[in-house]
Amino acid sequence: MNAAAPHIPVLLDEVIEGLAIGAGEVHVDATFGAGGYTRAMLAAGARVIAFDRDPDAIREGAPLVESSGGALVLVESPFSAMDAGLGDSAPVDGVVMDIGVSSMQLDRAERGFSFQSDGPLDMRMSQSGESAADFVNEADESLIADILFRYGEEPRARRVAKAIVAARPIQRTGELAAVVRRALGYRPHDKKDPATRTFQAIRIHLNRELDELAEGLAAAERVLKPGGRLAVVTFHSLEDRMVKRFLRERSGSEPAGSRHRPAAQAARAPSFEPPARAVRPGEAELQRNPRARSATLRVARRTAAAAWSAEGEH
Repeated sequence: MNAAAPHIPVLLDEVIEGLAIGAGEVHVDATFGAGGYTRAMLAAGARVIAFDRDPDAIREGAPLVESSGGALVLVESPFSAMDAGLGDSAPVDGVVMDIGVSSMQLDRAERGFSFQSDGPLDMRMSQSGESAADFVNEADESLIADILFRYGEEPRARRVAKAIVAARPIQRTGELAAVVRRALGYRPHDKKDPATRTFQAIRIHLNRELDELAEGLAAAERVLKPGGRLAVVTFHSLEDRMVKRFLRERSGSEPAGSRHRPAAQAARAPSFEPPARAVRPGEAELQRNPRARSATLRVARRTAAAAWSAEGEH
């Protein structure tokens, strides 16, 4: 990896401000990727323990570990398992989570995350387990439709699923994108490519991204010391709603109980202070990095109360 980060971290200044790093503090970069946040955290004086389940990220981060003089530890693991990965280093002063696919994954056609460049239909962050090609070629039509609707919020999920099944076998990202475009209708000047929702849905499903996020938020709650800071950057509404709901609930900011969430839960001591106002990128950042357009940052500070998730809630 080059000395300078090859990709621009989203809302970097705002994330570092939210973490309020003090010299010598221990912070977690839960989603190392190309190392952009980690570099800034190291520069601010933190010791950093960084997680990534992608073997490429771990391998390419090795020079940064070497040049850090012991200030950086890289752990090949999903962030949902950060408790085990931290070991005796917990509790920590801060955790940052940048949710979703990394730029380095999107930009490499051979990883199969994007239809911008044709490549094998893969999408596996850990490079193991079921691939996107396995899913589209083997799953039942009803399951494909359900995944597209649930994780891609695709209003015509049944039509797309039927088209996918009819077009089997599908092995390339370009092939899948073409199938979806034919099913939904596509004009090159359309603002958003109709294949976007399908690719998002399949990727989230294969990588258990929403389950990972829920488990990762609970893990962060457990490993943060009193006064520790949590900063989470999300890129679409499903993720942001989960983070917003988690912080509202854990800070006691949720409305009164409903049939879905009984009021009895409100008796627990808040494990987080009320979160700061959500932050979104300004025009200057959007000019530098168009991928930041859908980003939202939420920051909250840990209280001294026991972690709710330590009581069996994940």
